[in-house]
Amino acid sequence: MAGSGTLVTKEYKNFRGVDFTNVEVKLYRSPDALNVWRNYKNKGEGITTRPDIELYQSADNSVYGLFFYEIHNSFSQLIVHEGTKLYKIVGNTKTQIYTGMNPKKSQFFVFNNILFIKDGINYLEYNGTTCTEVAGYIPTTSISRTPSGGGKTYQDVNLLTGCRKNTFVADGTSTIYHLDAENIDSDFNMVVKVNNVVKTITTDYTVNYTRGEVTFTTAPAAPDTDGQDNVEITYRKTITGHRDRINKCTMLEVFDNRVFFSGNQDYPNVLFHSSLENPRYVSDLDYYNEGMDLSPIKALIAGNNALWVVKEPSQSNNTVFYHIPTTDSEYGQIYPNSHSNIATGCIATGINFNDDIVFFSDSGMESITGDITTEQLLSHKSIMVDSKLLSETNYSKMILEEWEGYLLVFIDKKVFLADSRGVFTNVDHNEYEWFYWELGKSVTCTRVKNGVLYLGTTDGIYTLTKTTNLTINSYWTTPFDEFGYPQMQKITNKRGCVADMEGEKIKVDVKVDNKPFVTIKEYTNTKGYVVPRVKKKKWKGIQIKFYSDKPFSLYSCTLESYIGSYVKR
Repeated sequence: MAGSGTLVTKEYKNFRGVDFTNVEVKLYRSPDALNVWRNYKNKGEGITTRPDIELYQSADNSVYGLFFYEIHNSFSQLIVHEGTKLYKIVGNTKTQIYTGMNPKKSQFFVFNNILFIKDGINYLEYNGTTCTEVAGYIPTTSISRTPSGGGKTYQDVNLLTGCRKNTFVADGTSTIYHLDAENIDSDFNMVVKVNNVVKTITTDYTVNYTRGEVTFTTAPAAPDTDGQDNVEITYRKTITGHRDRINKCTMLEVFDNRVFFSGNQDYPNVLFHSSLENPRYVSDLDYYNEGMDLSPIKALIAGNNALWVVKEPSQSNNTVFYHIPTTDSEYGQIYPNSHSNIATGCIATGINFNDDIVFFSDSGMESITGDITTEQLLSHKSIMVDSKLLSETNYSKMILEEWEGYLLVFIDKKVFLADSRGVFTNVDHNEYEWFYWELGKSVTCTRVKNGVLYLGTTDGIYTLTKTTNLTINSYWTTPFDEFGYPQMQKITNKRGCVADMEGEKIKVDVKVDNKPFVTIKEYTNTKGYVVPRVKKKKWKGIQIKFYSDKPFSLYSCTLESYIGSYVKR
């Protein structure tokens, strides 16, 4: 028990992040901080004001996607999805390359130097000059057919196109060749080849579109090599809704050299995937139903040698599935799904954050621990910010971006930052340290290029790069500190407050008990240690607040107080 007059020293340093739990806060965390972070490029010492946003490219409508499209240093273009249009920007020249985009967040990936774009109603490809709908690969659905049919089924129908090829072994006498489908499209220019020579419709052949028959004027000769296909017919049979199965997908993830799609409201629990190294070919058989219920898929996350599929909460309690590449003797590489034992569902989205598979439930950030060979467990990761994070109206519409070792959770103008290097043990699992920012613009999409964070907004693209000549409100508040003796009154040592800080203008405020903050002093052009004269008597708990509308850094603060008599009731 402390006697009257005992001097107690508290040190606030090695700052880790915020703590919005409203319970006892550690001295190295803040119950109320804004627009500060640990900048590890500056050795991560202390906390400092974040950079501000500055305009990179103006826009007439909301920016829903952006991508830096480059090919071997031969050219570089900024591709911007703005409103319902797609633009390329080269230097100061902005050129429209497509119209009819979905005014929602879009996604991009590059394959074989071609840029592919997905927005929820379109699946596009861009070669640096022309942007068009993805031209579906034409599969050869039957081979070794006789004129009367039969043969061998070869490739599956492609959801992205109604076009198909059939190849035949001519017999030298038959003129009627039966395709492997009836009721084919009559408005398609069929391509017929005999021994690689293109034939002319009417002159060389006619078509019965209802029966799916091609009738030659002269019977094609038998091949020189016995059993070799020498007749090839390319036709089209459009199946309503086939292409929309992919066009309407809002999510994609590249995994194991394939593109996986989901988020189609008409097929909420279905995962589609492309052929190996061919984003233009999605077989009508290459899909998986994730669970028996129709609860929607919310996130596709590649990591830990698997593709993780996370769904909304459901009554079946099967919300997390994973797909492991498996070789099948008949079908080649397949991706059978397995469900984990995790019942918590996702109501926002998820990401692979520094090899940590995380998603956002109605309780905050969750992490899947345990790999595909062990039992999966769920670890909570956001207790420090849950009270504020979960109160956001657009929580389910968050945007995630990994930058500078942080996971940035954007919700309108607000940003929650999970620190991959700031981890602590909470009971039986590890959690992240967090910081909290408020920007001047609502964020609609993000992109990181060469370490620079680009932010799409309602009026343009901004970069988070401004560090000089800026005005930005930021502050750090120490915990409500009772100096280890909540039952006793205290008196500050008026020369016992020392702060190590740096900045053009920094105010130091002090608050005791339930009283408002009072400014002790404003410091200008400070670098190093200062001694704020904190003179407070007969208080139970105390807080110090450092704040400024100019960038500042805080490295440590020491406060000394004498223990007085018991608190009067």
